Amino acid sequence: MARPDRLPTRWEAVAVGLAVAAVAALFLAVSTANPPGFYRDEAAVAYNALSIARTGKDEFGASRPLYFRSFGDYKSPAYIYLLAGVFKISSPSILAARFLSAALGLVAVVLLGLLAARASGRAQIGAAVMVFGALNPWLFEVSRLVFEVALFPLALVLFLLLLRRAQEVPRWSLFESAGLGVLLGLITYTYPTGRLLAPLLALGLLFFASRRRWLSVLEVWVAYGLALVPLVLFAARHPGALGARFYVTSYLAHGYSAGGAVHQFVLNYLSDLNVWRWVVDGDPNPRHHVPGMGSLLVATAVLAVAGAALALLRRRPDPWWRFTLYGLAVSLVPAALTFDRLHTLRLVPVPIFLLLLTVPALEWLWDEREGRTLARATVALLLAGTLAQGALFQWRFWQEGPDRGIAFETAFEPVFARAAGDPRRPIHVFLADHDYILAYWYGALRGVGASEIAEIPEGSSPPTGALVVTRFDPCHGCLVLARKERFVAYVSR
Repeated sequence: MARPDRLPTRWEAVAVGLAVAAVAALFLAVSTANPPGFYRDEAAVAYNALSIARTGKDEFGASRPLYFRSFGDYKSPAYIYLLAGVFKISSPSILAARFLSAALGLVAVVLLGLLAARASGRAQIGAAVMVFGALNPWLFEVSRLVFEVALFPLALVLFLLLLRRAQEVPRWSLFESAGLGVLLGLITYTYPTGRLLAPLLALGLLFFASRRRWLSVLEVWVAYGLALVPLVLFAARHPGALGARFYVTSYLAHGYSAGGAVHQFVLNYLSDLNVWRWVVDGDPNPRHHVPGMGSLLVATAVLAVAGAALALLRRRPDPWWRFTLYGLAVSLVPAALTFDRLHTLRLVPVPIFLLLLTVPALEWLWDEREGRTLARATVALLLAGTLAQGALFQWRFWQEGPDRGIAFETAFEPVFARAAGDPRRPIHVFLADHDYILAYWYGALRGVGASEIAEIPEGSSPPTGALVVTRFDPCHGCLVLARKERFVAYVSR
């Protein structure tokens, strides 16, 4: 059981303050060289945010849309509108966009530490969980990307923090019920994973539905239902839009029988639950994870597994820990419906619940009476191991992270810069080549307006004498102006 909150001692406050400062320095060390370049999905997010900031419209001219059409898919709105606010007060740049993601990640891990402190009643355990969250590659690498998912950890932690506060009182206030419903809505509008996870989390509130809280849970559901009204209206006006990406990435749209789909789901679920693979290999996609070590640190995995066992065996009467175990279980569901395994982004709720589950293990070690010296030594060893392995990851990240140029399409910028320096206009891009959005983004940074960029429809060829930037091979006899890796700028003949 969590002990009653108490004010930290002077030395505890100093230690927590130093930990927060170190975590802030780690997260806010943002560089445009790592990740290098700007992947097309990042450019789509940033360009739409810039367009909203300047004109109130997206790249297709839709006025303040709920979801943003992009590459035949629709991107979630919360992060894009937040980035638009940043671009309202600062010049648009890759650095500003990456800094926003880093700041969101920083706030998420600091509040996760606060949540752990509330759950345990100990500031030092909160500080330890915060440090674990900061040093684990999983959450840190998400905070380096200009994707909608960069806001997701913070949205989830805010929901859990308010839920923990509500759990401590017998009857939830209307503010708490409405707040929980609104935060479930934020989770829904932040990343596609949230559209499935948030309803599952809402269902999990039944763990808290005591005789005095039934009405409170119903109030949360009502507030969440109201938050979903814009989504329902959007889906009705744009049939199939919100499921477009799902049908590309999920086996459910590829002719599986009911039995085959269930079998595949179980295999995928167990694969993503394989802690060993997360510790040893991590996400194989170099955009999401610098290869060479796992996405989850060893000490965190050990403590999370031990904490889950303790929560299951000793804390089952406590609705908070039942909900935490349930949250971990359902966090694996959205990703298990897709083809990719160990996908950092689709599984981003998982490390939040794993880090929370380290709390029972840390409490048990801290409370151990008979072997107090051994228990404290174990805590010190786990912390030292985390610091050592976290430092190793940071070294690899900064040494090898910049080598991911191909994954982040680094070569496009210098090729486009050569085209932008040519007096010919417009600069032609192929719509079938999704790199067109990179041209709009880098054009905006270089003062090349959207009117100076011409789109070549799918199946068509550029006109004679057209200035073209593409990844396609140039036509025979074309004048090549610049070429780097897969990208080329040329004048057609």
